[in-house]
Parts: sequence; C-alpha cells; structure tokens
Amino acid sequence: MTYFIWGSIVLITLSMIVIIYRLVKGPDASDRVISLDTIGVCLISLVGLFSIMVETSFFLEIILLLAILSFIGTVAFSKFIEKGDIIERDNSR
Repeated sequence: MTYFIWGSIVLITLSMIVIIYRLVKGPDASDRVISLDTIGVCLISLVGLFSIMVETSFFLEIILLLAILSFIGTVAFSKFIEKGDIIERDNSR
C-alpha cells in the first residue's frame, strides 16, 4: 500500500507541474481559473494521501478548509471574468 500511495503522490505532483504550466501560459483567463481550481483539487488529494500515509484524521479539517477556499476562489474569479466586478454596488443612491 505504501508504494501505491507514493506512486499516487508522484503522479499528482507531475500533473501539478503541467497544471502550473497551463496557469502561467494559459491563452485565456478562463483557462487560468480552471487551472487554479485543478491545483486546489490536487492539493486536497495530496493532503488526503498524506493523511492516509501518517494514519491520522487530523488533516481532514485542512482538506475541508482547502475545498471551501478553492470553491470560493473559483466562484469569485468566474464572477470577475463574467461581470468585471466581484462585489456588486448599488449606484442608485
């Protein structure tokens, strides 16, 4: 089982290198948002694999926090790309 976990960590790390390349080189802002979201998913899986490897459940709260932050960041970037503003202001007053 240890070899499987280490193999998974190596594969996820290699995929994160490719994703970081897409983040830097991405032709469009939407590609960058998708790559940031994918990096969040990869970080969550790496923390989960590390939690399995050290046989503790302490890192499950960290996984939940990373998932929430990744979701909020993706929604904020998507809204910024769509409307150009994250927080809508009422200018009628």
